Amino acid sequence: MELDDLTAYAEEKYHLAEQHKWADFPGFSVLADPITGKWIALLMRQWDQETGTELQRCDLKCGQQSMLEAKADYLCPPFRMKGRKWLGVRFDERTEPELVFRLFDRAFHSGEQRGYTLILEDRPEDYADAWTDSPLPAAGALFSDESVPEIPPRILEMMRLYEPGDGSLPQKSKNFYRQGCFMADYEDDLPWYGDFNRYFPTYHDLNLRQLRGYFTWRTELRRGRVRPVTLSFAYIYLYELLCGIGTQGPEDSLGKMREFDAAFLDAGYGDAAMKANLLRWMSEYAVLHDLPGETILQYADPAVLRRDRALALLRQPEAAADDELFSALCVFAGEKLPQSPVITKEDARGRALFAALWRHARREFDGDLFTLCFGPMRAHPWNPLSNAVHWETERHGPAVFELNPCRRYLCRGDVWEEERYDRLSFDERRFLALLHEGDRLFRRHLKTGHTLRVKAEEAWAAPFAEAAIADDRRAQEEAARPKITIDFSGLAQIRRDAGITRESLLTEEEKEGWQEPPDTAPISAAAEGKAAPGVFSVGGLDETHMRILSALLRGEAVREMIKEKHLMPSVVTDTLNEALFDLIGDNALVCDGAEIRVVEDYREELEENLGGYRQ
Repeated sequence: MELDDLTAYAEEKYHLAEQHKWADFPGFSVLADPITGKWIALLMRQWDQETGTELQRCDLKCGQQSMLEAKADYLCPPFRMKGRKWLGVRFDERTEPELVFRLFDRAFHSGEQRGYTLILEDRPEDYADAWTDSPLPAAGALFSDESVPEIPPRILEMMRLYEPGDGSLPQKSKNFYRQGCFMADYEDDLPWYGDFNRYFPTYHDLNLRQLRGYFTWRTELRRGRVRPVTLSFAYIYLYELLCGIGTQGPEDSLGKMREFDAAFLDAGYGDAAMKANLLRWMSEYAVLHDLPGETILQYADPAVLRRDRALALLRQPEAAADDELFSALCVFAGEKLPQSPVITKEDARGRALFAALWRHARREFDGDLFTLCFGPMRAHPWNPLSNAVHWETERHGPAVFELNPCRRYLCRGDVWEEERYDRLSFDERRFLALLHEGDRLFRRHLKTGHTLRVKAEEAWAAPFAEAAIADDRRAQEEAARPKITIDFSGLAQIRRDAGITRESLLTEEEKEGWQEPPDTAPISAAAEGKAAPGVFSVGGLDETHMRILSALLRGEAVREMIKEKHLMPSVVTDTLNEALFDLIGDNALVCDGAEIRVVEDYREELEENLGGYRQ
């Protein structure tokens, strides 16, 4: 780094011109406050005849404590100035521009009012005639009225509000908030069309010309005139909204963010990164300021909401439709699952098979398969608006906000946490093994071709796939069975019509001996084609299933009996329902995954027709 880099920074940032005031000392110059004339830096350029190079040094009025903070070997006590307010800097290839610029900012805002005497000492012998001790002019005489750059008083006051610090994001944010509130209603009329790019840009990063250009652009934007501008200006405006600068409250801030999204970003003046940042900031801002849940959901990341919805469906799959459940599986299975021939050739039937696979595995796996695959829901540190310049003047009190069943936010002592399922806890191998084994058996069942290789480590998933296949077979049989619908509501009218016809055909003698049967007379078992109690035979059931059915009718538990025979409750239930369908016309038994019970509406009919098997 060279001294010219520092003078260029001072010119660009603060509109300060290097002042050469001593004809006898052409290598010396100063940078001073444009209003008060107070010295900020003394610059020194001296030729070293021995090395044939120019020595570049300066004294900065930033305090010698900066030397301890920075710990750079090019920082030292002042070369010419006196007092602990001054620090010396050597300029060479090791000198770091960012550090020197930060020290210069601190010197500019030091505000010290004092005159100084420059003492030239340790001068080279060859310069005995040129270097003489001489008092320098008073600080206030360095500038004439013509040399003071034009700085609007409001901007100058804003600059003086800046407090130098460690350059951290919190320090930048606090300065930005203080200066922004001061400039909340400021307007300007000097456009600037240059390019400026800086991470986390603030007012302090802009020079005078850029500052006036920003406030001119903001003035036009607030009046509804939107024009393209360097993105750093746009980010500064969004930071103002996040800090509540120039708004009437959180709702107004969020409304202005929406307007900016529509007027600036949707017009193509921004980029995808700014769009993503704005959506994230609006969602996080809404949580921080306790806005309604529907507002937060409106701006939440669609990809996050999609994963959370998929997890919620997989956690409680029983009420989910087949298509919904299959889509949830695809969220975590990737692109291969929809490309399986089970789906490409069978579509809805294939989706139903995979949905049934997960339902059976979720219910019947020996353990909590969902937690084994996706881990528990845990609290993680949450840092809202961490990638923005943002400052809150008040601490947030305790709060709990549930975004959805799989994500919620908690604030304890101004520390935020997010409870969620974290991808780092997912066991994808177990999850994908279940789907792979299911896909393999489903391809064989549907004869789709493109068979998959058997993997011994996936054998645990086979019973759940077989149960899904059994569901599919029953569904196909049911679909193939002819459907006969009897409208019992018309029976009474049929009986009345038949009575009128019979009345017209009977003779008077026949009528005297006739007794009208009641309309509500029950249809006999024989008339309906049913066998008499105790003699009905349930075809297709072996002795084990008959014993289970008999025990259920007696109200006894059958879990141990099923376990002893190495059967699955859901498969036993399906087998019994299929055998009883011709008798009942509906599922007479239900299973919750572990227990089987008789549907109470059909208990009496079962007992009446299967009485012989209840002993």
